[in-house]
Amino acid sequence: MALCVLYSRAQQGIDSPQVTVEVHLSNGLPALSIVGLPEMAVRESKDRVRGALLNTRFEFPARRITVNLAPADLPKEGGRFDLPIALGILGASGQIDARRLERFECLGELALSGTLRPVTGVLAAALAAHRAGRALILPRENATEAALVEGLEVYGAQHLLEVSAHLTGAAPLAPFHNSTPARPLPEYPDLAEVRGQEHAKRALEIAATGGHSLLFVGPPGTGKSMLANRLPGILPPLTDDEALETASVRSINDREPFDPQHWLERPFRAPHHTASAVALVGGGSDPRPGEISLAHLGVLFLDELPEFDRRVLEVLREPIESGVVHISRAARQASFPARFQLVAAMNPCPCGYLGDPSGRCHCTAEQVSRYRGRLSGPLLDRIDMHVEVPRLSAAVLAAPRVGGGESSAAVRERVCQARSLQLQRAGKPNHALTPREIERECALDTQGRQLLEQALHRLGLSARAYHRVLKVARTIADLEGRATIGLTHLSEAIGYRRLDRSGPGRP
Repeated sequence: MALCVLYSRAQQGIDSPQVTVEVHLSNGLPALSIVGLPEMAVRESKDRVRGALLNTRFEFPARRITVNLAPADLPKEGGRFDLPIALGILGASGQIDARRLERFECLGELALSGTLRPVTGVLAAALAAHRAGRALILPRENATEAALVEGLEVYGAQHLLEVSAHLTGAAPLAPFHNSTPARPLPEYPDLAEVRGQEHAKRALEIAATGGHSLLFVGPPGTGKSMLANRLPGILPPLTDDEALETASVRSINDREPFDPQHWLERPFRAPHHTASAVALVGGGSDPRPGEISLAHLGVLFLDELPEFDRRVLEVLREPIESGVVHISRAARQASFPARFQLVAAMNPCPCGYLGDPSGRCHCTAEQVSRYRGRLSGPLLDRIDMHVEVPRLSAAVLAAPRVGGGESSAAVRERVCQARSLQLQRAGKPNHALTPREIERECALDTQGRQLLEQALHRLGLSARAYHRVLKVARTIADLEGRATIGLTHLSEAIGYRRLDRSGPGRP
């Protein structure tokens, strides 16, 4: 037949819309043209396909070949369409049975020798193929990633000849199955390794329970980064759907190869303070996810927070609230999920030792005020908890370990129990409660309202900070299994607004 129709997938953000590949052979001068809004890499595929077909001893039709990638208004990019174009030419010229292509979707870049090379964004394509009820043929290097989608029929091949032999029935490919355990246990740093800092550990547990954002303030070397690194280990395990969601974002990140062995791990991203706004939130002429999207359902750790460019930090304000980032360019628009848990760390002053018992700080009030002024009030307002991490004494550091501290596993068990209460009550963690839900779930008695009114007056809390105090108090009550918020819960939550109660030059 002179027309062959088969299916592939494009990449648009974390979505993978269907692309119908139509290959038509007609009389006329020999030529190969590709239409349907192809980018440069797709236009160049005609040379890769021609070389691959000739080097694998297939006949390259000496006719006019038209390849249409539909829909025509969807941009197509990358080498992922090499394999479907090559198979379409073979089907249209009768070298393979085109009817057998109907139940498959194909992805893969071709080498001139016919070898299949891996592509990015396979997991999103696999999810879409599974929803469409088709099997997926792709390079063997991508098969492990695609096989994470339960119920999807995956065929991994190393060469174009293997694919053609499968489609003709000469040598069928075996469906690919992951040889690794279905749910390997992620390994995280253990909280028991952190000496002292019981107050900071308590704050970390509360943050993990309610999904609250957290800012550590303290001198250098007090364990702020060490504590932040241990947050993923005390968070509730990802469900399969959540793990696939985070893995889909990491799969389209062409700067770092995606490792399917770690698909159940919560992301932990720690960009350097010189990172640009595009690196943090994503962007580019062809929009790619930034650090906040790569930290989706995980932890975004910003160390040395005041050292970040203020304009870079300001772009975090909207994603912290909405959990999604929209990137618009002249010709492209993309949306990426960004439901991350923010953990930040900073020194109390430029030298880092304000309030330290050694008295080594000589920063003036003006220098401290200028240093803290690098962080805008609206950004600090959106951080639920501000926690001081003081310097440990030599006695604490040098003391021999007796049984060690509480392990991450023990803390995670309490976190999971309290988180389950939140999900049963409101269907979401406490940090995501709406104002109406706060009124219903965080109701206070007369004494509690009076205490919060005093704090609101003395600390000058905004309406947003007021609501965040209530949500943190609700989380503290959940950890104790209490149905109502008590004065002790509310007092502890108010105590976590450290930067609201400290003026310039004061620790």
